[in-house]
Amino acid sequence: MKETTMKRGQFLRELGLSGSALMAFYCMGTTLTACSTSSDDPTPDSGGTGSSTGLTGNADTSKGTISFTLDLTNSTYSGLKTAGGFVIVGSVIIANAKGTIVALSKTCTHEGTTLTYRSSQNDLYCSNHGSEFSTTGAVEVGPATRSLAIYQAQLSTDGNTLTVKA
Repeated sequence: MKETTMKRGQFLRELGLSGSALMAFYCMGTTLTACSTSSDDPTPDSGGTGSSTGLTGNADTSKGTISFTLDLTNSTYSGLKTAGGFVIVGSVIIANAKGTIVALSKTCTHEGTTLTYRSSQNDLYCSNHGSEFSTTGAVEVGPATRSLAIYQAQLSTDGNTLTVKA
């Protein structure tokens, strides 16, 4: 039996999902990351360095202290220049919350689900059990009871780089 590999987007198209359904999967995050050996996921999964990717430094708490810089002119991170935009970088979710950049732990403190930033509510949401967190990391709706870790986010004066530190 010959094993074949398929990228996530191709897999979802094979299922007959529309473009808007694909975007919903990408924006909400899925557990399909094991479906491919090479990622076609638009969310960076980097904890390492690499200026060609627009990320330098460490963005993964399992690899030490959070300290990284994002190049906001890079298409991967340019959405952070617009209110409502967000990205997940390593262990951190970064959002442009109504013009203020916030950086918090991406993981719900209830059961570890990756959070999503909801611009219409200006909060972080856990799709697993419905926990909601403010952009300061405080629990607004349970079942989570512990706040999120927050990180210092400093935008450069020209607005083209963002530095995040623990």
